[in-house]
Amino acid sequence: MTKSPVVKAICQVIRKIPRGKVATYGQVAAMAGNPRDPRSVGWVLHGCSESEKLPWFRVINREGKISLPPGEGYEVQHSLLESEGIYFDFRDRIDLKKFQWQPEIAVAPAKKKSAPSTKKIPRRKPR
Repeated sequence: MTKSPVVKAICQVIRKIPRGKVATYGQVAAMAGNPRDPRSVGWVLHGCSESEKLPWFRVINREGKISLPPGEGYEVQHSLLESEGIYFDFRDRIDLKKFQWQPEIAVAPAKKKSAPSTKKIPRRKPR
């Protein structure tokens, strides 16, 4: 089965989420090039998690909560996150300031400033 570039990009991002960190659906979508479509992340997780061996449990909602309902994967995800050292507050939320993945963004080295140009710019002749 051939996967679309969007699905491939989402899978790549999810694979990069390190152990002990989480990412939100919106964050994954933005990093995959679809900032306005976090639902696509949910569809990919639903359809590809097992076949692609994705660490699906590291993706949570923007409130720091597990989106799966109790009895439908919630307990499994909660347990997997706790096994990686991620803990929940009394409202069953993850502290995103502490546990959200913040990948380093590659920054191009700054160019050295050169001396001002002495080249004269030709002026346009008036009409």
